[in-house]
Amino acid sequence: MAFRGMLLQQKFLLGALILAATAASQPNSNCNNTCGNLSIPYPFGTSEGCYLDPSFLITCNDSSGTPKPFLGRNTSNIDVLDISLLDGELRILSFVARDCYNKSGLRVNHRNYQVTLPKFTVSYTRNKFTVVGCDTYAYISGAVQATSGLKNYATGCISLCDRIEIVVNGSCSGIGCCQTSIPEGVRSLNAKVRSFDNHTAVLGFNLCGFGFVVEEEAYNFSISDLTYLRNIVTVPVVLDWAVGNETCEDAQKNMTGYACKAEYSECYNSTNGPGYRCNCSSGFQGNPYLPHGCTDIDECNTRPESCDNITQKCNNFPGSFNCSCLKGYEDDGSGTSCRAKVNQSKVIPIALGISSGFGLLVLLLGGWWFDKMVKKMRRIKQKNKFFKRNGGLLLQQQLASHEVNIENTTLFNSKDLEKATDNFNVNRILGQGGQGTVYKGMLVDGRIVAVKKSKVVDEEKLGEFINEVVNLSQINHRNVVKLIGCCLETEVPLLVYEYIPNGTLFQYINDQTEEFPITWDMRLRIAIEVAGALFYLHSVASTPIYHRDIKSTNILLDDKYRAKVADFGTSRSITVDQTHLTTLVHGTFGYLDPEYFQSSQFTDKSDVYSFGVVLAELLTGEKAISSTRTQEFKSLATYFIQSMEENNLFDIVDSRVLKEGKKEEIIAIANLVKRCLNLNGKKRPTMKEVAKELEAVQMLHKASKLQQNYEELEYDHAEMYKPWDAGATSTMSTLSIDSQPLLSS
Repeated sequence: MAFRGMLLQQKFLLGALILAATAASQPNSNCNNTCGNLSIPYPFGTSEGCYLDPSFLITCNDSSGTPKPFLGRNTSNIDVLDISLLDGELRILSFVARDCYNKSGLRVNHRNYQVTLPKFTVSYTRNKFTVVGCDTYAYISGAVQATSGLKNYATGCISLCDRIEIVVNGSCSGIGCCQTSIPEGVRSLNAKVRSFDNHTAVLGFNLCGFGFVVEEEAYNFSISDLTYLRNIVTVPVVLDWAVGNETCEDAQKNMTGYACKAEYSECYNSTNGPGYRCNCSSGFQGNPYLPHGCTDIDECNTRPESCDNITQKCNNFPGSFNCSCLKGYEDDGSGTSCRAKVNQSKVIPIALGISSGFGLLVLLLGGWWFDKMVKKMRRIKQKNKFFKRNGGLLLQQQLASHEVNIENTTLFNSKDLEKATDNFNVNRILGQGGQGTVYKGMLVDGRIVAVKKSKVVDEEKLGEFINEVVNLSQINHRNVVKLIGCCLETEVPLLVYEYIPNGTLFQYINDQTEEFPITWDMRLRIAIEVAGALFYLHSVASTPIYHRDIKSTNILLDDKYRAKVADFGTSRSITVDQTHLTTLVHGTFGYLDPEYFQSSQFTDKSDVYSFGVVLAELLTGEKAISSTRTQEFKSLATYFIQSMEENNLFDIVDSRVLKEGKKEEIIAIANLVKRCLNLNGKKRPTMKEVAKELEAVQMLHKASKLQQNYEELEYDHAEMYKPWDAGATSTMSTLSIDSQPLLSS
């Protein structure tokens, strides 16, 4: 106990030295730290010189007689409810979008809303996009903060019900209310609400639809909300905030601008966008952004029960405390409790000195060993905690229930993957998606791999992660990306895949060059490979699997430009006798099956529809959703079908396809696309039929090329045997060939 106190006292002295060497910056002493009932801690402030930088300005507007805090300048409409230094969160008020009708089906009240944040991001772990209504669909779009800058996003939700009796209080499963997660790093919200039938089908109990992003813990759906929400203008939303745009490591290179000013503060990289946050170290409390802002917690006063106060005395010191034995008592050997001293015989002073010195040496060595063991036990305990939190037990149950053979799947430890990815260096990022970030890495045996670092998972995301492990463990197909292993002992789950070097099919179609063109032969082969993989998932795998997010960005190309289907985070296994899944709508606009969007029932034909869009991309070179096309034809599926019906197919087909493909081949593929995109799922072909038809077109193409090569060969052969002219004949007559064999001398 005494040794641990000595170490913490040394840490205190070291902190004081660091503070003396760091240039302190702090707000002016006259700063107003409140606005109404809101406490405004630094780095936030209400005037220049009181905040860290302009993004932390809180405007206190008292024009109405009651002071109200707003984020940013006077023009801001973002009300601030609460600021948390510990969690790095900001609670604000955001608006409710609505779409209301009268009993005649005429719109009487319609309002969308848009919120743009100057720097902070909407927390994807604390908020949900919520839609309330019985004839309602709504979506949000805007910009998200990505590694390469701001990117666009869109997500939505459908809420349907034909009678009030089926609506359940507290349930947002799509009947009366639905909820969906928002992407990571959202910087702006643009919410829109629409009705399918102007609410004429639900006149008895619902005339409005509502859409809003709301703090998940602050909203619990009630049947009365179908009408009550007409009176609600704003709801609470949680923002994540951070300091600067760099990591802790980069910020600490310039201690003058480094925001963690308190001598006992620690730095944490932001998990939702760029920047970092500061917190007081364990055993301290206060504001880490101010010099001397973190003060010691006196455990002896705040936690008097820490020592028994009968045989022990509590001793507080910076950052911690210890319990020492009172006079007449001694340590009982456990290091945590004391006992009454026993009579001891007198020993000579020299022996006492020698034993004391030896004891001190043992104490130092023992303290070092004990500290090392404690840290090791903490690491083991933390890894076990992460294993359970990341779904290790759930994964074991899933694997047992699926009877999956994962003998070839490696369980990596965290150190190996940190070394492989250079501590997850941003320069190693291959791509980012809805379930996480993918890094390029090299294992100790020299293998190049792709390491997928999942996001901090809530319960829903955890199911998607475990689902991907289980599904990939069952798949053994050359055109499906191979799962090498996983790691669950880190803060967020890690998956290790085979590395696919040539990017995505989307990139290959849209970034063509003369050096690496995508030929008609390659398009046919890639289409056949993807169709074969989906046919395997639907019909050949031991347990049928629906992918649920087929798109050109989820199709990778290996070193020989062979297709590999990837990203099984939203896929689902089904039993052999099941025909569909009823789920919350997941997918990507432009590829999403309209029938699934309206019914929430996903079938194998929903994958067929998504594949039809990919096939249309291969045929036309167009994007699934494009802002360059008119509003009516932003969707490639609609644009393609309309072009075929107006006999304009060859106007939208890619120029290289027109040059290299036969007319009958192009028409055959186009008709197949049209069948895959049929709005009635029952009229779409199965993936087995799609694969066979694609192979038939490929055989027709190969036969055509073979015939062409044969005709060219025939032409060359005829040229070879034309009659020689007189000059040639006379020249040939002078040549002679010795018919005698060569003899060895």
